[in-house]
Amino acid sequence: MSTLKERQINAIKTMLNLNNPANKLSSAEPVWKILVYDRVGQDIISPLLSLKEIRELGVTLHVLLHSNRDSIPEVPAIYFCAPTVENLGRISQDFQNGLYDAYHLNFISPISREKLEDLASAAIQWNCVANIQKVYDQYLNFITLEDDLFTLRHQNNETLSYYAINKGDLVDTEMESIMEVIVDSLFSVCVTLGNVPIIRSQRGNAAEMVAKKLEKKLRDNVFDARNNLFHMDATQVGNFSFQRPLLIILDRNVDIATPLHHTWTYQALTHDVLDLTLNKVSVEDKEPSGGVRNKTKVCHLDSNDKFWTTHKGSPFPTVAEAIQEELEQYRSSEEEVKRLKTSMGIENESDLMLNMVSDNTAKLTSAVNSLPQLIEKKRLIDMHTTIATGILNFIKSRRLDTFFELEEKIMSKATLDNKSVYDFLIDPSSGTPEDKMRLFIIYYICSLNVPDSEFSKYEAALEAAGCDLSPVAYIKRWKSFSRMSLNTNQYEGGGTKTVSMFSKLVSQGSSFVMEGVKNLVVKRNNLPVTRIVDQLMEMKNMEKDDYLYLDPKQFKAVEMPRTRTSYQDAIVFIVGGGNYIEYQNLVDYAKQKTNTSNNKRIIYGASTLNSGEQFLKQLSLLGKEIS
Repeated sequence: MSTLKERQINAIKTMLNLNNPANKLSSAEPVWKILVYDRVGQDIISPLLSLKEIRELGVTLHVLLHSNRDSIPEVPAIYFCAPTVENLGRISQDFQNGLYDAYHLNFISPISREKLEDLASAAIQWNCVANIQKVYDQYLNFITLEDDLFTLRHQNNETLSYYAINKGDLVDTEMESIMEVIVDSLFSVCVTLGNVPIIRSQRGNAAEMVAKKLEKKLRDNVFDARNNLFHMDATQVGNFSFQRPLLIILDRNVDIATPLHHTWTYQALTHDVLDLTLNKVSVEDKEPSGGVRNKTKVCHLDSNDKFWTTHKGSPFPTVAEAIQEELEQYRSSEEEVKRLKTSMGIENESDLMLNMVSDNTAKLTSAVNSLPQLIEKKRLIDMHTTIATGILNFIKSRRLDTFFELEEKIMSKATLDNKSVYDFLIDPSSGTPEDKMRLFIIYYICSLNVPDSEFSKYEAALEAAGCDLSPVAYIKRWKSFSRMSLNTNQYEGGGTKTVSMFSKLVSQGSSFVMEGVKNLVVKRNNLPVTRIVDQLMEMKNMEKDDYLYLDPKQFKAVEMPRTRTSYQDAIVFIVGGGNYIEYQNLVDYAKQKTNTSNNKRIIYGASTLNSGEQFLKQLSLLGKEIS
């Protein structure tokens, strides 16, 4: 069955084929065209298709809508943009200037009747009605980063952040606008998957507002005989099996310790310390001694990179060892080519052509033919070495391994070692002020009771460490109001029962040396979101009052289903921002369930994806409103 990512890629490829059916995509000669997109459209396409793939689809030029563009006659122009007033104004300007002979207008989310009429008026005014070939609503208003991971927005994503939804001066119209954006995107996800989900959500918060608005939008479409987007041809199937998927909508307030947690899996670490954005990361590639300066290297991490797909969820020490193993394999392959050449006295390719007789020559020809794959393998090894070295530098300078291990013990209620949280806060060699603040907030949230005298002692230690105390003010109020804070047993730890593995990792030039990785036993625990997902998918211990049950296909509201069968498929969406730690925890849960019972498929989505520092900044903004 196709994944969310595959379905979105197919939709974009069909669009770039001038909205001809997918079976015509493989024509021998593509129609040459240009692609005009806004920043939102660029963000949607960039994690899905490389420049090479876009060119192979016949796109000779791709340009931003709001850039200076020259007239290009006789080539169709495909527009892919949001139907905003600014974008429609610029399209009208293109009509006026007669930039293209054929316009294929594709809107990321549906264009309203009023705006469509304005666009038609502009086309009539500038005498280019005949040039407009097609106008399409694409329902692609979301960004897919992995087969099972999506986020809603990259440009202006602060408008959908935890801070934006929880700030003190938020007015009803602003909240309504945020909810509409989220619902529009979730509706697009459902249309792309081809399924009407059953919706479960928390009560009494932003998640409930999103759930009810989405249910109405889905219901209106399902019962609209003319415009039903979920009627499929006999040749089409939805992304899921016969059973409908469960859409679980949760509010970020269900767990605000995990977004601050220091982590140790490869993808989450890359996001936390190197700012992984739209599957790209910039790393300082240090020059060898004597070099002029450091270079910034942009690394693309996608599903074509087998090392990344295999190890993105692995503990960092395991990744470091895997890089070393890959490097050794590459070197042995390279040495084999050199050895064969030397034994046969071959210096160049012309010598090879003259000596194509022996068995050794056949072996060498095979080895030479595999050189492109070897070169690509070496490029990936070098890239991951650069990324891992960058991560390792942060681990060492900020002692991130000790923060991770201490937070794991706090969240799993394990007995702390000799060095307490307070000792970490006053230790000048431990981490940045932000690292210390993240540690303290996790400790405060997971502690049943912190006496005022002890709390003041911690505050003084944080202040002495140079911390901004604004987040503490917000967390104190959040804990007093939050029902979830009463249940401090919701945390079991996010990653593993760990021994000090980070500290045994040392970098020697381009190689990594690990001690005892083979003996590393990872015991994974379920985070709060994963535990809720497990309860809802397995239909266990869930009272009807805890979570809304909404079925857009039912005429009348149903409080709970008649049958209590478990679900195979779920879409988990976090209003107010998600993170790679939760995503990986759900991936591990689905794998574990697949191995033990029936297959589980889970897609994780969030309004935004935040690193620990980004989320801490939002808490700081909220705290400043209080103080």
